Amino acid sequence: MAIKLFIPGPVDVAPDVLDKLATPQIGHRTKEASDLQQRISEKMQQLMYTNNTIILSTSSGSGIMEMTIRCLTAKRAAVFSVGAFGDRWYKMAKLNDIPADVFHPEPGKAVTPEMVEDVLKNGDYDVVTVTHNETSSGLMNPVGPIGEVLKQYPDVLYLVDAVSSLGGAKIEVDAWGVDVCLTSTQKCLGLPPGLAIASISDKAIARAEAIGPRGFYLDLMNVVNRVKKNYQYPTTPATPLMWALDYQLDKILNDEGLDNRFDRHARLAGIVREWGKRHFELFAEEGHRSNTVTTILNTKGNSVADLNKELMKRGYMISNGYGDLKEKAFRIAHMAERQEDELLALLKEIEDIWQLS
Repeated sequence: MAIKLFIPGPVDVAPDVLDKLATPQIGHRTKEASDLQQRISEKMQQLMYTNNTIILSTSSGSGIMEMTIRCLTAKRAAVFSVGAFGDRWYKMAKLNDIPADVFHPEPGKAVTPEMVEDVLKNGDYDVVTVTHNETSSGLMNPVGPIGEVLKQYPDVLYLVDAVSSLGGAKIEVDAWGVDVCLTSTQKCLGLPPGLAIASISDKAIARAEAIGPRGFYLDLMNVVNRVKKNYQYPTTPATPLMWALDYQLDKILNDEGLDNRFDRHARLAGIVREWGKRHFELFAEEGHRSNTVTTILNTKGNSVADLNKELMKRGYMISNGYGDLKEKAFRIAHMAERQEDELLALLKEIEDIWQLS
């Protein structure tokens, strides 16, 4: 029995998209490979609302996170974190000997523009990192308003982790002044894991050119220069995933349409929030709740692990709370190709197992 995944990645992948993984192999130094990457870049620019350079990495999103914080921090990075994946930026900086400080709002609260302004006004930082959508806490940070603050600091680069939101929420990279916007294929884009994607501004490229050493595999300039030259990569890319991505982007842009896709994610999020508030409590504060994953406090003290075991017998899977929230919360993802009838069926199963009324 196939398990319907209501976890914050990986996600269920449509059969026609999976079929594209079986596209016959091509040489990754051929014109066909360059044309494939160019098509992907142009479509990703539409999805990201940007004219910036698009790069791919045959890695998870963490690969581009580490690439960019290492290759773009000349002075010191200010990491704004609302959960485990925000903290990852800071861990990567420290492990790469990059000077960095981490700043946390109160649990369940979003990063505010005022918080960022207060940190930047002393002039100590030249990089800011923000997680747009934090799957551990179910928070969605106000990346646009924060970007308005960053525009007052032209020497500070703005790095945004949109791994669990791009394709499920509207992210206007250029209008918001984002220098790096990164994502992965296995979440809102509705593909298997294995590729990370990012937009890189000209300002970020100029910074990277002046910084060294930058390593080899995760050298941002090595990747950017090859893409700018002929839409290829220094090392072998995951071409099967690229075929699937090219096809899926057509479905997102042309078949469903961006506004319809964003509206569907918001509608599903509203259903889970209403259900969560009716039976439990929500972790994230009002006004900053994720449109792709909802974190619900386990106020009844039931076993989330046991719930998931029973759900899997019935063909569903959700996520336990992450880190310190394990068993104190549970998470229901509603991203990628998930539809309303599937979500309502899951919620009914939880009500039945836990005898909710």
